[in-house]
Amino acid sequence: MIVDLPDTTTSKITKKLVTIRDEGGAVALGRVLTLVIAAEFGTEEVAIEAANDASREHPMRVIVLAKEPEEAAGSSATATAAKTARLDAQIRVGGDAGASEVIILRAYGEAGNNEESLITGLLLPDAPVVAWWPGKAPEVASTSPLGRIAQRRITDASAQEDPHEALLHLARTYAPGDTDFAWTRLTLWRAQLAAVLDQPPYEPVLDAQVSGAADSPSTVLLAAWLKLQLKVDVKHELTSRGAGSSGIHGVRLTRASGDIDLERPVANVATLVQPNQPTHDLALPRRSLRDCLAEELRRLDPDDLYGDVLTTGLGQLDEAELPTKGSN
Repeated sequence: MIVDLPDTTTSKITKKLVTIRDEGGAVALGRVLTLVIAAEFGTEEVAIEAANDASREHPMRVIVLAKEPEEAAGSSATATAAKTARLDAQIRVGGDAGASEVIILRAYGEAGNNEESLITGLLLPDAPVVAWWPGKAPEVASTSPLGRIAQRRITDASAQEDPHEALLHLARTYAPGDTDFAWTRLTLWRAQLAAVLDQPPYEPVLDAQVSGAADSPSTVLLAAWLKLQLKVDVKHELTSRGAGSSGIHGVRLTRASGDIDLERPVANVATLVQPNQPTHDLALPRRSLRDCLAEELRRLDPDDLYGDVLTTGLGQLDEAELPTKGSN
């Protein structure tokens, strides 16, 4: 069921939710958290679809806040700004919201100036709050209006204009509770590499090399993780946009007995080559938006390993090899 509430207020939205719950039987008692999505105009549906899919694992209330772009708002004359200030809302429950209930807020003009007040009255009582910026991230996530009310804050460095500069900025502004999808996309890679090293021969890794697309912040994070965990020299090679597949291309770990190569030449399938062993093809799919979101919603405590990799591991990489602005 979809209910539209044009030119409304937070109070009216709350009352409508109560009415829907009383009349239709839609309840919020089973919701385990509130997911607040700060979406850009025109991109809401992509984020909502991912949230609906993830809600089957994490029943939740989804609040989507989309503010009118500043350039659009600025085109109106100052004298008529008050007239153009408006909050439109849409409530989705049942089959239109997966296992969640979705509240979409579209704020125009000055109606979007106070994000925190728009959201606070719609939060589930006594439930944790997760804030997600699928597009442009705030200057400092933890001190932003939405970040202040959230236990977990999710950004995506790959969605920024300069992904690698965004990654370095995240390191400078990191606070416990922050996370980024550039890190979430590494889970399968980290698991596979750990599994390989957990098998004989139990030799120490002498050095490592990571290769990936030039616009992939995950490649740099993987190099930083290996540097931090293995305490060896790690080289990372970045190729220009469009040269080969996107994302991480491969990892080489060098031990006394020879090289371990884990490469993904085509989407979703990786090849593992080890000394004195047959070559294996492994399922290593590119993670969807839904998969990344569902994983991050499984934990509501700070991801200490991500924090260490971001704030310490990146700093241990050779500065001469770190991507700089304009290298994409």
